[in-house]
Amino acid sequence: MSLTTGILLLSTPQIALIVTLVVAVIIGVALYFLNKYATKKQAEQDAAIQSAKQTISMLVIDKKRMKMKEAGLPQMVIDNTPRLLRGSKVPVVKAKIGPQIMTLIADDKIFDLIPVKKEVKATVAGIYIVDVKGIRGSLKNPESEKKKGKFAQMLDNLKEKAGAKPLKK
Repeated sequence: MSLTTGILLLSTPQIALIVTLVVAVIIGVALYFLNKYATKKQAEQDAAIQSAKQTISMLVIDKKRMKMKEAGLPQMVIDNTPRLLRGSKVPVVKAKIGPQIMTLIADDKIFDLIPVKKEVKATVAGIYIVDVKGIRGSLKNPESEKKKGKFAQMLDNLKEKAGAKPLKK
């Protein structure tokens, strides 16, 4: 019995299933190694940020999410950004640091914490804002100030009418 007759014994759906499984295994292995590489690269970048960070006082003028090309960042920053990410929106903060007005990029985690038209102490690595602390008092967390939906408001009103103690606001 030759090899070609052995392959002919498999039906078409079985061959398609085997090919699909082989392709899926190859894609899974490739994603595993890409993830490993990306994790290693991110750890190196975090170490570089930690070694270069410094605390400065700044007055935040404006903050927005905008495309890199429109943000007014230095050309060198735009050139070093991968082509696929140049069109994506980044959290941009315009701030007065000393006598200069600078355009900085904020970390996504802290972008919502940054108050506009207030002075803050920020931990900065190059043009990247890593952390923000308020100079006069603490910064308000925007998650705690979220408005309640209509259903939640109606439920609170019904609880108050039923004699429950009103919630602290």
